[in-house]
This record gives sequence, structure tokens and C-alpha cells, in this order.
Amino acid sequence: MSFNDKSVLVTGSTTGIGEASARAFAAQGARVLITGRNAERGANICAEIEGDGGTAEFCQADLSDRAQCDRLVSETVRRFGRLDVLVNNAGVLHEGTAPDTSDHAWDETVTVNISSVFFMSRAAVRQMKEQGGGCIVNTASEWGLNGEPGFVAYCASKGAVVQMTRCMALDHAVEGIRVNAVCPGETHTEMLDRMLRDQGGDFDENMRNFAAGIPMRRVASASEVARCVVFLASDDASYVTGTTLVVDGGNDATAGAYGP
Repeated sequence: MSFNDKSVLVTGSTTGIGEASARAFAAQGARVLITGRNAERGANICAEIEGDGGTAEFCQADLSDRAQCDRLVSETVRRFGRLDVLVNNAGVLHEGTAPDTSDHAWDETVTVNISSVFFMSRAAVRQMKEQGGGCIVNTASEWGLNGEPGFVAYCASKGAVVQMTRCMALDHAVEGIRVNAVCPGETHTEMLDRMLRDQGGDFDENMRNFAAGIPMRRVASASEVARCVVFLASDDASYVTGTTLVVDGGNDATAGAYGP
């Protein structure tokens, strides 16, 4: 796979799957615009990518402000001349059943996990139509395909991303714009670490117990998911659109709890 002369915008790319995706695209020759709220972290990632011979620039953005979605697409085009790939990766996770989920938690989940994907994609499609095509990859979740107790807001939001992916793929296939989603399972990111620490007790034991319920007996690394993101955006997936690529160590293949 090669992304030489391609321009890629990755939201939520100062940590986790987004960061790993940005690094993976840059390693394949892409010019990458990294975005997030943490300017220091973004600048450090760009410096490391450039130190490895890649091309990356940072643009600070808070996607809870929908106007910044249009701005990010415009900035990508201004800096790199075009937008070939958009990766919608920014997301938040709030734990809770419906009675336990605050208005703030619900509103933030909808704004970041659903609305920003829509507004980013809308802006990207307008640009991609002008230039004759492009590709969008959304980070959904295994929990957008199957429910998970105690995470109603997150599961609902990722289910919405799955359906948005399918509908936009149908709407824009004739325009040469492919739209797909990755659905990661449990992945070793700061989000997962925070969830396991919140459980209390020994962190390493919590991680082992968590991984024991996965058929492959481990969580994914962010780079494993990133490679799937890069594949969906590449010419190797030129006839793939409207799909959800599940990257979950076998969880989705089970009919219930996976035992030893």
C-alpha cells in the first residue's frame, strides 16, 4: 500500500487509534493533518513523524464546535492541496445505564461521537466531489453492532456511526467516494486504561480478567486497528464500500460469554 501524494485528515489523532492511524498513514507516504485538543501532544507527534521521514502537521480543534469541522477540511486543502482520506476517529466514552447517564454525558456523546462524524463527513464529501473522489473511514465499535451492559450512550452513538457509514456509502458510491467503518473491540488505549483503573483494585489483574473473556485472550494494540483503517482507505480496498470491518479478536463470532 502506498499513499504517496495523498492527503489524510485524522480526527482525534493525538492519542490511541487515531494517533496510530496517523503514524501508519505517514509511514506509507501520506501527508497527514493531525487534530485534537492537546496542542503540545500534537506537535510532539508531528515532530516524531517528521523525524522518521514523514510529513505531518497539527491543527488544534474541538469538534464539539461544528464550525471547526468545516475549518479542518479547509485547512487540509489549504496546506496540502486536496483531501483524499478522512478518518473520523474522535470519540468519548461515558459509562452508565440510562438512569445513571447525566444530560451532560449524553449530550457530549452525541455531539462528539455522532454529530462531529456527520459534520466532518459532510464537509469532506463536498470537497471530494469537487476533486473527483476520496475515502472516509469511521471508527465505530464492536459495541455499535452488539449491546454492552452499562454503556448505553456509547453503544447508541456507535450504532449511529455504523448506519451513517452505510447510508453515506450508498449516497456517494457513484461519485467515487467510498465510506467504510472499523469496529474495534477491546483495544489498549488511554480510554480502556481509564476504564480499568476506575474499577479499582490491581490494574494488571483487571486487564488479565478483561482479556480472559476475549477468544484471542488479549486486547488489541492501537496499531493493529490502525492497519485495518489504512487498508480500508487504500487502493487495495478499491471495491469495498459500506462495510463494517470488525477487529475484535473473535468476540463478534461468539453467541455468548466466551469461556476458557
